[in-house]
Amino acid sequence: MDNLLSLAADPTAWVALATLIAMEVVLGIDNLIFISILTNKLREEHRTKARRVGIGAALLLRLALLGTVAFIVTLTQPIFTAFGHGFSWRDLILIAGGLFLVWKATKEIHHNVDPEPHDLFEGSERAVLGFTAAVGQILLLDLVFSIDSIITAVGMTDEIAIMVIAVLVAVSVMLFAADPLARFIEANPTVVMLALGFLLMIGMTLIAEGFGAHVPKGYIYAAMAFSALVEVLNMLSRRAKRKREGAAARMPVRR
Repeated sequence: MDNLLSLAADPTAWVALATLIAMEVVLGIDNLIFISILTNKLREEHRTKARRVGIGAALLLRLALLGTVAFIVTLTQPIFTAFGHGFSWRDLILIAGGLFLVWKATKEIHHNVDPEPHDLFEGSERAVLGFTAAVGQILLLDLVFSIDSIITAVGMTDEIAIMVIAVLVAVSVMLFAADPLARFIEANPTVVMLALGFLLMIGMTLIAEGFGAHVPKGYIYAAMAFSALVEVLNMLSRRAKRKREGAAARMPVRR
């Protein structure tokens, strides 16, 4: 209790908390995009449940990992050397997660451009299997993003209380934004392709970091923000075009 009071009276603790919350929210965007795209492939009655399970698991994983900070720190220690680089368990987890994201995004892009798409949910048995598979894939990526998130938090502060508050706030934001983001992605097919492109880029970034190539996150998120801005302008342009066409169709024909 005294420790919490001393932290509350320390301005540097508030700065660390604000910075860490911002970092955790940004890192959670990657997780949220994946969850939104994946759950949109489920039947509508299963989507919200799958999102809640995925985000709830992300919270539990992060809190559980915070309880093993001493162990998490050891994940950054090299366990073998190859190609002149010492690979740690974190590196291997990032590479595996990156490869999974690249594979998943490529598969989804192929599904979207396939001229003869197949229904993945024919019959109740396949729908249940689809739900189980979706939750399993979400949990797998939750683990990858959670480890990366906690290692980032450990690098920014030594106070567990600050880490816990930042994680709770970040996951609460994910929970609040999950359904609106998923509905927005579903209602705008071009946004789906943009989000899959983001996942490809995130996957390649994870692989690069696993091989020791540090990619500044600012560049990644700046590129994502610029791409999203261009897509918003395209959406506004299409909406304006539809309004003009609608107005032209309603105009009386002069004879």
